[in-house]
Amino acid sequence: MANVDFPFRFDGRGRTAATDDAEHIRDLIYQVLFTSPGERVMRPTFGSGLLQLVFALNSDVLAATTQMLVQGALQQWLGDLIVVEAVSVEAEDATLRVTVQYVIRRTAVRETQTFVQGGGA
Repeated sequence: MANVDFPFRFDGRGRTAATDDAEHIRDLIYQVLFTSPGERVMRPTFGSGLLQLVFALNSDVLAATTQMLVQGALQQWLGDLIVVEAVSVEAEDATLRVTVQYVIRRTAVRETQTFVQGGGA
């Protein structure tokens, strides 16, 4: 099944770019991770608040809090599509790197994806 690709773009034929289910789920995870609550008008609680934590003082407590925050947001918004098994978050300078291990419920396929936001992709 084809889904609209994120970010929205046109393919080489001038049509709306499409993606498969696994890539669509990856796109959805990216949107949950890097959308701040309050950013979407019709869904004010959507997102994880992850980007706000980038500027907090780095510590073990922050790392654990961030992991739980991300895992909770993914479970809340995508729990019907995936089972989140593990989350790790690394902040280095202006770059935020999040690794998520999950199982796609419909296919039972385990995926590990890394999402990068910021300067050094």
